[in-house]
Amino acid sequence: MELALFCGLEGAPTFLVPIINPPFADNSPHLPSLLRKTMTEEEKRSARYERIYTQLEDLIRNTGNIISLMATVAALLHHKMPHFFWTGFYILDENDLIVGPYQGPLACQVLEKNKGVCWAGIIRRSTVVVPDVHKFPGHIACDSRSKSEIVIPLLDQNNQPWAVLDVDSQKHDAFTEIDKQWLEKIVRLIPPQE
Repeated sequence: MELALFCGLEGAPTFLVPIINPPFADNSPHLPSLLRKTMTEEEKRSARYERIYTQLEDLIRNTGNIISLMATVAALLHHKMPHFFWTGFYILDENDLIVGPYQGPLACQVLEKNKGVCWAGIIRRSTVVVPDVHKFPGHIACDSRSKSEIVIPLLDQNNQPWAVLDVDSQKHDAFTEIDKQWLEKIVRLIPPQE
């Protein structure tokens, strides 16, 4: 709560009055720029990921069940990151890439082999960032509203992929180096599978 100091007229007392709705919020254009918090969008994004990571560290201690862990990661990311449209996992099952826990619109159940961004992540064994999915060769359109995508492979002890974290956005070029770094760190919270 903020307080305002009111000075009385001659002989009148000076008193403090609480300000319930201050006239200038932190983001008000009327507040002098030196007083405004000056966090860049990338700094805000990084700070949000840091809070998510800390929360996930605590949450995943509650179970060793891989599906539960993946569901928790997908749900928390999806609901805390405003630019995420579809957030989930695809799991390698023999030679098929099948949908795992996810949040968002209906997913493709099985992804056509060696096609699309998720399979690219599996084949390359590295993160794939696609600024415009419609320009990605062989893109699999599970939902036409998706405009950009990031895929992070989950690797076992032998550096072999066993799943991917897949995130779509309704905005072109939605994913930055900050997303890449933090999502790679977050998937490492999930124990490698054999």
